[in-house]
Amino acid sequence: MTNSNTIKFFDYLENKKRNDSALTKMMEKEEQKLDYAVAVMELRTSLGFTQEEFAKAVNKPQSTIARIENGNANPTIKTLEQIADSVGKQLTFSFV
Repeated sequence: MTNSNTIKFFDYLENKKRNDSALTKMMEKEEQKLDYAVAVMELRTSLGFTQEEFAKAVNKPQSTIARIENGNANPTIKTLEQIADSVGKQLTFSFV
C-alpha cells in the first residue's frame, strides 16, 4: 500500500525536476547508477555467485563489485563489457 506522504514526495520531486534542469540531470545520473547496480546484482545472483566469487570470476576487486551494486560507482562501458565478457554474456544498451 502506498502512503499519501510518498505520493506527495514524488509529486514534489517531479515538480522540482520540471523547474530545475540541474536537478533533473543529477537525478538522471543517479538513476543510471542504480540501473547498473540492479543489472550487475541480477547477473551475479543469476549465476549463483557471492560478491567475492563474482569478483574473482570477472577479475575485479570485491570492493568494486560492492560499489557498483550499492550505487556508489558509475562503471564505464569498458568495465561493464569486461564483466559481461568474463561470464560469457554480452553487454547491450539502447537509447530511450
